[in-house]
Amino acid sequence: MDIITLTEQIQKKINEIDMIRMQIKERGENKSQTIGEYEREIAVTIIKLKNGIEFEVDGQKIQNPQVTILEKIARGICWDKKIEMEKADAAYKSIIVNLEAVEAQLNAFQSLNRHLD
Repeated sequence: MDIITLTEQIQKKINEIDMIRMQIKERGENKSQTIGEYEREIAVTIIKLKNGIEFEVDGQKIQNPQVTILEKIARGICWDKKIEMEKADAAYKSIIVNLEAVEAQLNAFQSLNRHLD
């Protein structure tokens, strides 16, 4: 690998890191948003269950459940929000791992550059 190609590769990795940093911010905000939405949905569902509103889960009607299982039932009712939250968390974690991989590649190119000098 010649010095010009190596320098181009280093610059490409630096640009990629800048792009990933912006994505981290976006995914972090999305993660926070989905966590908040999930927690709000659980709270609203618990309030509705306590107020006697009937829900249906997989064909089973639920109304006025015991207080001891109220939160578990609310979580079951809000399963789709939980999936959104988990996906947002996974996307955030994956972009962090991606950043670490690009940083490792950049370090490798920089090491090669030192040896070519």
